[in-house]
Amino acid sequence: MPNQYIPKILQGLRIPVISAPMFTVSYPELVTAQCKSGIVGSFPALNARPPELLDTWLADINENLAVFQKDNPATKVGPIAVNQIVHASNSRLEQDVKTCVKHRVPIYITSLRAPVKEIIDAVHSYGGIILHDVINIRHAEKALEAGVDGLILVAAGAGGHAGTMSPFSLVGEVRKIFKGPIALSGSISNGQSILAAQAMGADFAYIGTRFIASKEANASVAYKQAIIHANASDIVYTNYFTGIHGNYIQESILKAGLDPKNLPDADPSKMDFSKATKPESGAKAWKDIWGAGQGVGLINDAPSVAEIVAKLEQEYIQAKANLL
Repeated sequence: MPNQYIPKILQGLRIPVISAPMFTVSYPELVTAQCKSGIVGSFPALNARPPELLDTWLADINENLAVFQKDNPATKVGPIAVNQIVHASNSRLEQDVKTCVKHRVPIYITSLRAPVKEIIDAVHSYGGIILHDVINIRHAEKALEAGVDGLILVAAGAGGHAGTMSPFSLVGEVRKIFKGPIALSGSISNGQSILAAQAMGADFAYIGTRFIASKEANASVAYKQAIIHANASDIVYTNYFTGIHGNYIQESILKAGLDPKNLPDADPSKMDFSKATKPESGAKAWKDIWGAGQGVGLINDAPSVAEIVAKLEQEYIQAKANLL
């Protein structure tokens, strides 16, 4: 049965999928295509550079989706979500949140630290909701104490900044303390995995890597091809590039002249997201090192978002039928 605690904005999606906001990859073309396909489309606020561009992006995306909905009244258009990095080094946070509040963004995805009361109150003032990234039960408890509306569980095998907990244990432990919306991330690349996430107790699948290999993604041909050719064994888990552990494609590490088997540990206290807003800073991690989850082995093409979602839906429906 559907979770009775799911907020209205997350009800009625074509399939229970929230796209993950991917740095340098999730741009308006990808987000718009995801929403038009009936799932939650998302992007990191930090992708809009300079900060003033965020206002333009949100205005354009909303206008595009409004026109599409008017021309296709019977089609379910998914809501947009914007990721905010809640970290001391993100000097843009206050400005970006104000811009999102101005546009009444329905869903905020916060990460690294739980949002402060002022942010939560601003989002809630017009009915917006906040979903927070967590990798363990301690982080989940802190986020819920802060007042977030839902949790995104980033389990082992997820792309980008991922945890190490099994999705079975992570979902199970969080469900013991929280009845609200839960999205699960970690190697979800097909419809069968979406259903499996729900069977474990999650409400939504949180999918990123599958959408990097799409026509609309702002990723190089080489990046997309690397995902198509990679298997789970080609994914390297390291904190070397950002100070936080994450999963990356081995091929990109080798191309950078590094040995993926001998990467030193980075100092988490040196983590600085201000570099992500300055292309001239030479922040190699964002530009040249390709993040991806262990679900790459299930990806063998780079079609349009519409085709990807249609296939996910077909697989999801068939997986349900196979259990009857």
